[in-house]
Amino acid sequence: MTDLTHRPRPLFIDGLWHEGHAEARIAVMDPATSEIFARIGAADRDQTGMACAAAARAFPAWRSLTGAARAQVLEGFAQGLRARHAALVALQMRNNGKPRAEAELDLADAAACFDYYAGLARALDSPAPVQDLSEDGLTGRGLAHAVGPVGLIVPWNFPLVTSAWKIAPALAAGCSVVLKLSEMTPLAELVYGDIAAEMGLPAGVLNILTGFAEVGQALCDHPQIAKLSFTGSNPVGAQVMEAAARRIVPVSLELGGKSPIVVMADADPARAAELVLDGIFMNAGQMCSATSRLIVEAPIAPDLIDAVVEGARARRLGAPDGAQMGPITTAPQYRHVLEHFARAKAEGARCLTGGAARTDLAGQFVAPTVYADVPTDSFLWRAELFGPILSVRQAASEHEAIALANDTEFGLAATVVTADAARGQRIASQIAAGHIWVNAPQIILPQSQWGGFRASGIGRELGPAGLQAYQQRSFITTQG
Repeated sequence: MTDLTHRPRPLFIDGLWHEGHAEARIAVMDPATSEIFARIGAADRDQTGMACAAAARAFPAWRSLTGAARAQVLEGFAQGLRARHAALVALQMRNNGKPRAEAELDLADAAACFDYYAGLARALDSPAPVQDLSEDGLTGRGLAHAVGPVGLIVPWNFPLVTSAWKIAPALAAGCSVVLKLSEMTPLAELVYGDIAAEMGLPAGVLNILTGFAEVGQALCDHPQIAKLSFTGSNPVGAQVMEAAARRIVPVSLELGGKSPIVVMADADPARAAELVLDGIFMNAGQMCSATSRLIVEAPIAPDLIDAVVEGARARRLGAPDGAQMGPITTAPQYRHVLEHFARAKAEGARCLTGGAARTDLAGQFVAPTVYADVPTDSFLWRAELFGPILSVRQAASEHEAIALANDTEFGLAATVVTADAARGQRIASQIAAGHIWVNAPQIILPQSQWGGFRASGIGRELGPAGLQAYQQRSFITTQG
């Protein structure tokens, strides 16, 4: 198996690997054991500038290629990921603590994203249709142009996936890329540089930086970066948006969530419990889309809550290869989750199960946790906790359930569970969220759409909208 942990030159700039010049090095940890298993270099501000300049030089030629030519490159990335399947799955299990099934799903999702945007890239070669504009012989046609070199900043909770969601449409549109990785999980996404080098991708089209906050700030401030796309926390997203505003460049933000799962009284309790458990405990709740608020119609509430508590207690934690739920990935987030437990206890929250660290296990494990009868003004109900913490409230009616679902500053995702298909669509259409599942697990397909309302962000990823996020549009009007 290929060793992806030894990276003496972890920066991919202008087609070559470079050592990091920052004084501090990145310590890469296994959260299941708290072991530091690798140390790699980080970029400094000057190297960030080098990467941005390389992307700017590469942009004109890359933009000028046919969509079909860019599609071949995207398919090469998909093939390269699949060829490294075993090594990448093992690395995500080690660096993120992901159970094997989740690590394999992430890899499959990333490869599928590159394949999907290869198809959209080929479609760009079709000529824009001419429109009749008036009886005076005026015609017009719209054109799409790559926005330019783009800066992409990705988080630690889904390596490979969140980067694929950005790299693939950006390259498909004809943009060159500077990708800044999370310092918490920097190793897996470096394979994009390996694949680019193998394929002979023109120098500067894809640049990859490891580093700390100063790298992200330098990327946001660089005058040659024409667009910023960020996935992460709301406070950092606000800083990215501020930087974009100073330079008047477009920005896409995929931020936090406090997503509801609404279960109606006619739902099958066993199926509903399965969707609830997976919605909050997948990736140990470290998902912006985690359905962390259970809103259950009163008649089914006792049976459903019992089933959820039983399922939470039965969740297998431990070494990722045999687990259903892994550890908290980063040490800072582990501390935050323990602080949430302490605050909930101090505030008298009714904990049905969990609410503590799993001290019987090595590493950063916490128990799957369920709180009942959570007040709507509690931090448990309102704040994004980014851990395996479920808050439960009962609703007396469909109307109240919808009102509770929408009682949040966020609006990223939601789930509706009901035996009545028409009712499911009716409820889903009234929830203010960017992606809503009806009787379905949290499957996010490349051809769908992702992004939120309100504090959950700006813009959309995936589907045609994901490609359009990296394009500017012009319109040509012609007489005669």
